[in-house]
Amino acid sequence: MITYEDFKKVEIRAGKIVSAEKIPETDKLLRLVVDFAEKKELVNEAGEKSLVPSVRQIVSGISAYFPDPAVLVGKICMFVTNLEPRMIKGFESNGMLFALSDENGNFSTLEPNSSIAPGTLAK
Repeated sequence: MITYEDFKKVEIRAGKIVSAEKIPETDKLLRLVVDFAEKKELVNEAGEKSLVPSVRQIVSGISAYFPDPAVLVGKICMFVTNLEPRMIKGFESNGMLFALSDENGNFSTLEPNSSIAPGTLAK
């Protein structure tokens, strides 16, 4: 059991999968590029600052459920977004996909309804 205070530390956001591809030489891993409607600041050579869209790479062990990872592109799913980055098979993962599976091989990503925009924080 964890306390409510511990649970409140977990940041859960909706993210739109921009690309999905199998990580070579692995059986389970997919490399997801996910848009959480975040912006990052860039500074050009003249010192001018601008905000540009930013995406995150997330490595997920769901390849067995998606023989064609392209079916994930465009889906809005739920992710934990405040985990420390972790290197997995040479790829930095910056979050974790929420998904469910059971002993019968059933599998599902957690997907909010279509009115929820990328970046929306779960409450």
